[in-house]
Amino acid sequence: MPATELTENTEKTDSRPRLLMGPGPSNVHPSVLKAMAQPLLGHLDPEFLHLLDGVQHSLRQLFSTQNRFTLPLSATGSAGMEACFVNLLEPGDRVVIGVNGVFGGRMADVAQRAGAKVTRVEAHWGLPLDEEAMVAAIRSTQPKVVAFVHAETSTGVCQNPETIARAARDQGALVVLDCVTSLAGIPVDLDGWGIDAAYSGTQKCLSCAPGLSPVSFSERAIQAVSARTHPVQSWFLDVGLLDGYYGGDRVYHHTAPISAIFGLAQGLARVEEEGMEKRTLRHKEAAAHLLESLAPLGFSPLVAAECRLPMLTTLNLPGSVTNQGEANVRRSLLQNHGIEVGAGLGALAGKVWRVGLMGENAQTKSVDTLRSALEAELSPGA
Repeated sequence: MPATELTENTEKTDSRPRLLMGPGPSNVHPSVLKAMAQPLLGHLDPEFLHLLDGVQHSLRQLFSTQNRFTLPLSATGSAGMEACFVNLLEPGDRVVIGVNGVFGGRMADVAQRAGAKVTRVEAHWGLPLDEEAMVAAIRSTQPKVVAFVHAETSTGVCQNPETIARAARDQGALVVLDCVTSLAGIPVDLDGWGIDAAYSGTQKCLSCAPGLSPVSFSERAIQAVSARTHPVQSWFLDVGLLDGYYGGDRVYHHTAPISAIFGLAQGLARVEEEGMEKRTLRHKEAAAHLLESLAPLGFSPLVAAECRLPMLTTLNLPGSVTNQGEANVRRSLLQNHGIEVGAGLGALAGKVWRVGLMGENAQTKSVDTLRSALEAELSPGA
């Protein structure tokens, strides 16, 4: 197709606005989109590097860490996960991984591909990890790395990191934490919890465009990378090389995604302006309103209140949905109302919906819009 025709087709495209209430991405605030539309700067331009310094400082605050190596990795959260494992693990290293959903399982897959000896500690989907089982595995295995998910996006479970992280550090292990869904939605305290490496994504509670993964490595983790006997298997994700660009020397490594970082800077500014205390409360209030509003329609939460995420609620489906085919109802919500909700994954496929109230979408009005649409689609004769 000629370039002129491609341009004409693009100009004619007028996508209907979506209310993104799935597991991510979330809707982006207009100020973030405006920031992304700024004229480009070079990735070594002093003005851009000054902005990048500010982004790194803001990410340290959000992660609650003093880690020097804290930065927006030029890739999605999945690459943030991979960066943690390929840097900290060498072939033959032992790792204990908590698996109570898709993303714990993905951690185990990545670690195995890095040549590690993986011990999986499984828990039922919809429940948190058994802390005693994790501690026992850590003590018996004596691993180099212990890894688990703070906010399991496939189930809506929140895991308290403190006991597991303490047990890992008592045995001299490095601790990796998945914060993809939790960062900027609920408090994250890497230094207080004793976390050595963590990663997130910009498209969830930060309400920025997908494509960046905030990551943070402790000095213990950096020292472990420096002491490797084998090169990091990924050149692009090698933190030693990345540190040359994001650290003080500014050695060329790759061309950073300038526009995405402009947007992230604005997204972080919005988080700081609101404050995490108010932001956390807003997410909790929106989640409570969701459960209250959808209960009369037959929806119920999968996860118990004490370990339920506020920004991602997994809902058991009523017969009014399953009788129509849950995928058909989701399709109708999208086509007729412009609302996206997420399907269940893995063992929960076809049984639950994952409803996201993340960042900009953590509003009671989002819930009210969803309820009205569901009432229209589930009413007799719809």
